[in-house]
Amino acid sequence: MTSPGYTPPPAFTTRPQLTGTFGMAASTHATATAVAQAVLERGGNAFDAACAGGFVLHLVEPHLNGPGGDLVGLFQPTDAETPTVLMGQGAAPAGATIAHFQREGLDLVPGAGGLAAAVPAAVDAWLLLLRDHGTWAVSDVLSYAIEYAEHGHPLLPAAAATISRVAELFRDHWPSSAELWLADGGVPLAGGLHRNPAYADVLRRVAAASDGIADRAVGIDAARTEWRRLLADACDFLARPHRHSSGTDHAAVIRADDLLAAPAAYEHPLSATFRGRTVFKADAWSQGPALLEALRILDPLPDDLLDPSTASGAHTVIEVLKLVLADRDAYFGDGADAAPLLADAVVAARRGAIGDRASSEWRPIRLEEAEPWHPPLRRDGGSAAGTGEPTVARTGETRGDTCHIDVVDRWGNVVSVTPSGGWLQSSPTIPSLGFCLGTRLQMCWLDEASPAALRPGRRPRTTLSPTLVHDGNTRIAMGTPGGDQQDQWQLPMLLRMLVGGYTAQQAIDAPTLHTTAMVDSFWPRTWDPTGVVAENRLGDAVLQGLAERGHHVTRVGDWSLGRLSAVGVDRSTGILWGAANPRGLQGYAAGR
Repeated sequence: MTSPGYTPPPAFTTRPQLTGTFGMAASTHATATAVAQAVLERGGNAFDAACAGGFVLHLVEPHLNGPGGDLVGLFQPTDAETPTVLMGQGAAPAGATIAHFQREGLDLVPGAGGLAAAVPAAVDAWLLLLRDHGTWAVSDVLSYAIEYAEHGHPLLPAAAATISRVAELFRDHWPSSAELWLADGGVPLAGGLHRNPAYADVLRRVAAASDGIADRAVGIDAARTEWRRLLADACDFLARPHRHSSGTDHAAVIRADDLLAAPAAYEHPLSATFRGRTVFKADAWSQGPALLEALRILDPLPDDLLDPSTASGAHTVIEVLKLVLADRDAYFGDGADAAPLLADAVVAARRGAIGDRASSEWRPIRLEEAEPWHPPLRRDGGSAAGTGEPTVARTGETRGDTCHIDVVDRWGNVVSVTPSGGWLQSSPTIPSLGFCLGTRLQMCWLDEASPAALRPGRRPRTTLSPTLVHDGNTRIAMGTPGGDQQDQWQLPMLLRMLVGGYTAQQAIDAPTLHTTAMVDSFWPRTWDPTGVVAENRLGDAVLQGLAERGHHVTRVGDWSLGRLSAVGVDRSTGILWGAANPRGLQGYAAGR
């Protein structure tokens, strides 16, 4: 039920919240959702379905993720007590040292180019999940992606616009990318079929490596080994100097020796309680603990201060986000311990730091056991506004990029995965593979004092941040694209669902906002101390109220922010549900 005094949910939603008992899939692209649902219809479980949909996302949203990228997932088999983190974030190569980058004349890791490539881990993570929790063979799971790679899939308008933006870079500096993406020298038309025969061949070779091996797990491990062997071509190709977003040419440092060990793994999640529910996130090598800290800060506050559709509630949410994102920037990194930030005393101190006016300071908390690291606070006055489609410069620099998929099946297995990186504009396409490597190392700092410093063998602190929630008998999986906005957009959704009584679809459709007062995780790492980006549908009273409190509000379109999706299961009744975002005009949920 809606909390008294809380803004009621909209009477109209852009689509129904789907309900059923067989299976539900929701993702940022209708085709990936349809493929996941098709797997469920053929007897596969949620893990088979998510893997098949995940590989299809490489083809249908190539500007948002790719085989050379990374992913973060949370999943829970029906008989498991707690979720598990699917860790698909590769580490920095052995040659990726601060000293090397500084000798190259760089003060930041570039936002595009092979020098910023971490070890690719997304494909290995999908295959690891399939091995341990799926039921299908590699060849069956990959068959959908192979079909689209060989015969084509209609190119999204956003993908065509991305290619248009970087066409000059491709023609002048990355000819292998031009060969794949600029048909006959021109920008491909939106809606036209785009084929990737090289990637189709790669997937066939990966599948063939597991064929004929009686032991399913051994066969999938053979496919993982073959995948890493094929990636060696990328190391050789990118070892030649090529243009980076810095405007200078550099050779990548990733080598075949960096690919010898399988990069994906499982980890225990971090969790926090909020209004009687338990929320699970990946640890401080992601930005996930920031959402947990925000929820803990907000938990005891009056319901009206947790309502993003009022000026006081929106102000409170924004100010809390500023605080927890400052803590993220000061303390998060591979190997960092986020638990102190969730301690009662720290949470109470952060709650006490919420003022009546918009803060213009970068204010991490000072912990007893650690001093906050202070990043450079570069100003550019820009705003990160958008649905989670990338903001792409002509240099290939990319901000706010990703895709997402959630699946729940009739047995109650649930999985939420946010794949990203390896965008078509990340670095030069490797001709033999049909894809490029990602640039996640741009989230590392060239400062040894930083907890997110560039260090060989350490993971960059990623923005990828899916969520799993236990709400009594209900398990909820959710997430969104959006770089630094991922947890910012999930917070209002959770508040509306868990405090306001909204359904997931109502919460997804409701107008949202975010702050730009954090150090951007993407090159060139800028900061806007009082910036707020908000959808017009929040209304003049709310947006003027924020401005009166000192926020610098950038109004964007009515349906502009976020591409959230979610699925859930009520284990007491067996009822499943699914919901997806209308923004961006490509996300969809399906199920029955």
